[in-house]
Amino acid sequence: MKVTFYGIGYVGLVQAAVLADAGHDVCCVDIDETRIENLKKGIIPIYEPGLTPLVEKNFAEGRLTFTTDAQFGVEFGELQFIAVGTPPDEDGSADLKYVLKVAETIATYMESPKLIIDKSTVPVGTADKVKATIQSVLDSRKSDLTFSVVSNPEFLKEGAAVNDCKRPDRIIIGTDSADAEEQMRELYAPFNRNHEKIIVMDIKSAELTKYAANCMLATKISFMNEMANIAEHVGANIEHVRHGIGSDPRIGYQFIYPGCGYGGSCFPKDVQALVRTAGNIGYESKILKAVEAVNYAQKNKLFEYISKHYGTTEDGLDLSGKTFALWGLSFKPNTDDMRDAPSRVLMEQLWKAGAKVQAYDPEAMNETQRIYGTRSDLSLMGTKESALNGADALVICTEWQNFKAPDFSLIKQQLSEAVIFDGRNLFEPERLAKKSFRYYSIGRCSV
Repeated sequence: MKVTFYGIGYVGLVQAAVLADAGHDVCCVDIDETRIENLKKGIIPIYEPGLTPLVEKNFAEGRLTFTTDAQFGVEFGELQFIAVGTPPDEDGSADLKYVLKVAETIATYMESPKLIIDKSTVPVGTADKVKATIQSVLDSRKSDLTFSVVSNPEFLKEGAAVNDCKRPDRIIIGTDSADAEEQMRELYAPFNRNHEKIIVMDIKSAELTKYAANCMLATKISFMNEMANIAEHVGANIEHVRHGIGSDPRIGYQFIYPGCGYGGSCFPKDVQALVRTAGNIGYESKILKAVEAVNYAQKNKLFEYISKHYGTTEDGLDLSGKTFALWGLSFKPNTDDMRDAPSRVLMEQLWKAGAKVQAYDPEAMNETQRIYGTRSDLSLMGTKESALNGADALVICTEWQNFKAPDFSLIKQQLSEAVIFDGRNLFEPERLAKKSFRYYSIGRCSV
């Protein structure tokens, strides 16, 4: 099939590359000329395991093309995917201006019937707005061309997005058109061979399903962090609690790891957007508001431990002269995404208190440089070991695999004081105590 994607960011590029790899002809349209030219050269704008070779292969074989020419994109594809960003507006609701602009563009140039697919994460009712926008432009053109709009939300995990596309848990198709359903089934047939993964429903239910899924996962994280805070106060070990409740198949082990808060491009804005959607219909979403509040507070936990360790005076916490080694900048492993990352909250708190940061992340160094630029209180180090040099303490924000079995003797040798603030519970407190470390972790008594 011939498919066009608008918005070659995280969702659009991964899905486009995987569809092309399955044999479809895919055209990728983006207004960012530099991004398009870089993609033609094999320069990928995001870090995602397995994505670069997939893009290079399918571009070289002619199934994947990149352009800034929207008219060409409209003419190219019988299926038109809208995969542009929906950033939070000032009130927390999803900003649909990019989605509706693409809809307007498609309607302006279409000369044959089209199937328009909303792949972006959008509030309930967006498909109606897309339909109205397209119909308005067609009416102004005095065109009687037909079209359908489908909701087809993505369920990708950053760091595992390519595999999630190739082997999806489910494929949600929201449509009221039998013809549109048939086209979508044909498109996804290569990913639906082993067993039935396609779930067809009405459009509004499909739109809500995406938000409900992300908000459910965010709720599990915030719930576990709240349990961790309770565990600290009563003297329990949250890791033991996690094992105890995770063994219940109704709960499971996924997304019940305590930590220093969630971040990324999805959970924070999707929780806010659904709270706003509920508010617009006169319903107060108390659970989701609590999820957001707990996560906001949890991002302060590491600084609270640091304040406790170094002591707060009447004038506040003064960390002048202190240097902190920071391991992990991305909001999670296997990505360079720092949107709403706990590391950003911590670094900004440390700087405000007068401290310096020596940071290392396997993939997010360039993104950190882009966000913060050059500053005297931030040094981006080439290795996790070099970040320790001359530092007073080690802080861990991201659970990258190569942080999990460090050389503790080297850490103790390099730090001026043997103290670790661990936002991801990578180590056992008893083991660190035997090595004479002062160890702070989430939901476990400090040792």
